Amino acid sequence: MNPTYPTVVPELNFDPDKDAARIETAIKTKGVDEQTIIDVLTKRTYNQRREIAFAFERRAKKDMISALKGALSGSLETVILGLMKSTAQYDASEIKASIKGLGTDEESLIEIVCSRSNAEFMEIKKVYKELFKKDLEKDVSGDTSGDLAKLLLALVEVGHLSYALYEAGVKRKGTDVKCWISIMSERSVPHLQKVFERYKSYSPYDMQESIRKEVKGDLEKSFLTLVQCFENKQLYFANRLQDAMKSKGAKEKVLTRIMVSRCEVDLKKIRQEFKAHHGKSLYQTIAEHTKGDYQRALLSLCGGDD
Repeated sequence: MNPTYPTVVPELNFDPDKDAARIETAIKTKGVDEQTIIDVLTKRTYNQRREIAFAFERRAKKDMISALKGALSGSLETVILGLMKSTAQYDASEIKASIKGLGTDEESLIEIVCSRSNAEFMEIKKVYKELFKKDLEKDVSGDTSGDLAKLLLALVEVGHLSYALYEAGVKRKGTDVKCWISIMSERSVPHLQKVFERYKSYSPYDMQESIRKEVKGDLEKSFLTLVQCFENKQLYFANRLQDAMKSKGAKEKVLTRIMVSRCEVDLKKIRQEFKAHHGKSLYQTIAEHTKGDYQRALLSLCGGDD
C-alpha cells in the first residue's frame, strides 16, 4: 500500500449515535444549522460517516442522505453529498457526470482518468459497474473519439504494453501517437521515470516540451497531465487548485472535486506542494476565493494552515 497523507482522519472518540443525533437536530433547526453538519461530517472518515448514516436511519426512520439533500443547497450540498460517497464511488460519479448529456467535459475526465493509480482504477471500475450497470470502458469509448479515446481507454483498461514500443516512440523522428499512448498507459511510475530520463538523452527537449510541440488539444492535455502526475502527482493537484481559484469566478467544480476526492488520500501532501510552489498556503488561498458555508466546509477538509 502506498503511504497516504490524509487531512481527514478517524475521529478517536467516535460515537455514531451522538453524531446522528446532532445531525438530526441540525437538519430540524429552523433555517438549518449548517455549521454543525460541517463540523461533524468533514471531521469523520468515510467509514465513520457511513456509521453515522446507519445510526441516523435507526433514529429518524429516514435516509440521512435524502435528509441532507432536503436541508442543504448549492455548493455546500455538493461537498457534503460528495463526502457521503466512498472515494471510488465519488470518482465513478464524477466520471459519469463528465460524460453524461450533451458534450463531454473532457477536462474533468482527463483529470480523473490520468491522475488515479492502477489500484484506485480497479476499484473505480468495479464501483462504476455496480452504480451504473455499465462498463466504464464502454461509456468512455462511446463518449470520446480518436486518439483521446484510445489513450483514455488504454488507461482505463490498465494495459501493459511491450518494451519495444518505447524504443519506437522515442527514437523515431516524428511522433507515433499510438506509441505514446502505449507508453503513457503503462503507468508503472519507476519505469516511466526511467523512460523520461532516457528520453532526455535522446531528445533536445524534455517530455513536456516534446508533448507541447508534437500533440495538440485534449490529447496534449492528457499527455501533460500524465507526465505531471508521474513526476509529482501532488504538485499536479496543487497546480489544478491554484488554477481553479485564479480563474474568474473560481472553478468550484474542480476545487470541490479535488478537496473531496483527496482529503482521505493525499491532501496533506498537496497542501505542502501548494505552499512550496505558490508561496501561500492552500488554507489562505481557499479563504480568499470562497465564502460562507462552502468556504467553512473546504477549510475544514483542508485541515489546517501551513
